[in-house]
Parts: sequence; structure tokens; C-alpha cells
Amino acid sequence: MSLLMDKTVREYSDVLASNEPAPGGGSTAALSGVMAAALTSMVVNLSVGKKSYEALDESIKSSFMGHAEKVQKLRDELTFLVDEDTQAFNKFMEAMKLPKDTDEQKAAREAKMQEASVYALQIPLTTAERCFELLQNQEVIATYGNKNAVSDVGVGALMALAGLEGAILNVNINLPGIADEAIRNDASTKASKLQSEGIALQQKTMEIVNKRIG
Repeated sequence: MSLLMDKTVREYSDVLASNEPAPGGGSTAALSGVMAAALTSMVVNLSVGKKSYEALDESIKSSFMGHAEKVQKLRDELTFLVDEDTQAFNKFMEAMKLPKDTDEQKAAREAKMQEASVYALQIPLTTAERCFELLQNQEVIATYGNKNAVSDVGVGALMALAGLEGAILNVNINLPGIADEAIRNDASTKASKLQSEGIALQQKTMEIVNKRIG
């Protein structure tokens, strides 16, 4: 099976539009994060070496590059999650197909379904966390990055929040299938916190972007 991330944009959109249940919103939320990180990295690459950037204090440049490195790492992690979200769905479908003729088979099938359900919950939650971390790293790049490309950080922030909120929708739809109440409550609490704090981060970055655009 070829990786989703190895497909062209057209190929990905075609499989997304098909009657196949996966890839779906979870993979696309992660892809939104990948694009958000890529846009942010582009602004970094359009900033370093420019007179305005080189004139900055060394401590600011060090902070800027530290955030830039984190953004690249997050891009790599989100790239993995694009395919892993679909793999998580496929694992659940495989568990659903297990035999259930005897009580022993039913118990084994249920255990595998729960295991797959928890994993299908953890993947979008991880996607939400990585998109949140991306939002945390965009503010400095929006503040000190190339002014002529600051709108691209803004688009990146919009897409990072879309990825976060899209991933949380996938967390929420998987919650009812989790038998363990502690796991459900923990995931729900984390998702709610990520969403509220992520919105605040995105708004702060957008304020910087819009102010610099003028």
C-alpha cells in the first residue's frame, strides 16, 4: 500500500472524494498541519539572510531559529500522522472482521476492537497536540519574519488551527467507542484544553500578522 503522502495533490483529493471511508477527516487534519508547518518554514527561509533579519539582535535570531527548528520537526511528525490516522482506522476495521461464533471469539474480538479504538483515539489527539505546538511556534516567526511574507504565516496559523480542531472532531467521534471511562475523560479534557488555548494562540498570531500587513 502506497503512502498517502507520496500521492500527488490530485490523487489524494480523488481518494478523499471516493466512497472509501479512509483517508478521511483525521488524515486531512494532519495534512492541514503539514501544510501549516511548511508555510511557516517557507517564511523562515525567506527571512534568513535578509538585511532586516540580520539586523536583529543575536538573542532574537537565536530564538527565531529555535522556533524554526521545532516547526520542521513538527512537520515531520505530522507527515507521519497523515498516514497513521488511516492505518488506525484500518486496524479497527480488521478487528471488526474477526470471528464471533463462540464466546471466546467474541471476547477476543471485543478486546481487539477496544485496543484499536484506543489507538484510533490517540492518533488524532496526537495530531491536535502537534498542531497546538505549531501554533506555539508561529508567533515569533510572525513577529520577526520577512514582512513581505507575513501573510503566509497567517495562512499557516489558520491551517494549524483547522488541523487542531479537525483532529479534535475525530477525537470526539471516537470517544463513545471507548469502554474505559478514565481514557475517555482524559482525552476529552485534553482536547477541550487544546482547543481553547489553540484558538487564543492563533488569534494572537493573527493580530501580529494583520498589524504588520497594515
